[in-house]
Amino acid sequence: MYDIIIVGAGPAGLTAAIYARRASKKVLVLEAKAYGGQIINTPDIENYPVVAHISGFDFATNLYNQAKDLGAEIVMEKVTQLQDLGEEKKIVTTKGEYRAKAVILATGSENRKLGVEGEDALVGRGVSYCATCDGNFFRKKTVAVVGGGNTALEDALYLADLAEKVYLIHRRDAFRGEEGTVERLQARANIEFVLNSNVTRLIAEKRLKAIEVTNKDGSVRELAVNGLFVAVGRIPENQSFAQLIDLDPSGYAIASENCRTKVPGIFVAGDNRVKEVRQLVTAASDGAVAATEAVKYLAAL
Repeated sequence: MYDIIIVGAGPAGLTAAIYARRASKKVLVLEAKAYGGQIINTPDIENYPVVAHISGFDFATNLYNQAKDLGAEIVMEKVTQLQDLGEEKKIVTTKGEYRAKAVILATGSENRKLGVEGEDALVGRGVSYCATCDGNFFRKKTVAVVGGGNTALEDALYLADLAEKVYLIHRRDAFRGEEGTVERLQARANIEFVLNSNVTRLIAEKRLKAIEVTNKDGSVRELAVNGLFVAVGRIPENQSFAQLIDLDPSGYAIASENCRTKVPGIFVAGDNRVKEVRQLVTAASDGAVAATEAVKYLAAL
């Protein structure tokens, strides 16, 4: 029996483990893949307070070691089911079962990918899924953004302040994002819309150097770019918990700012919950809040 089981060993989950252990709680962290989450693929983090430059791998490793050194037990097993047994919660994994008085779901979300050959290999070498994380590396360069929702539009605006040229590529002839943002984009001289088009090929040597864009009329265009920012949505990893907690239409966990779900003793933290900003610093914040609330919950039992 654990006091708190944390599902996910990304920044939110590991921060939660640190805070829970500092409160002297018995903590188990379950992770399906590898510690660190999405940030482990980021070559250089520049927007985390106090730390001016650090690689995603080093950041994640430091966080992992800090949680381990404080006494958190970290096990690599995929969670397949969560059951609410009242004052106990049962977690089923691919290898066994665990019980705890409280559970923090910090499973994060995965970037929805284009599915173009070579995409994974070029992450960190020209392909990115986070403009605010990586945009600064492309100052005075040429970049492309793919997507038609608010995230893609806002990414294009953000990058237009940094890059020399921004191509905004969307598969339809109209954007899904807010019209006011579209008007602001239209007013920017260094933004070019590429509509009714899909990215069909990535051209690279050691780094991305161009993309092939195919229009729905069959015409093909090659764009020389230094960076490609993919903003076609994210997939929250909440499927295993959908029978217990409320999810919004996109699959994100619904919780208040104190990270509590509708089920007493079950909390969510990080990119898998409904929130406005999904950044490293907000993931860490969620982890701290969720663990603090879980400790309060345990004290009231």
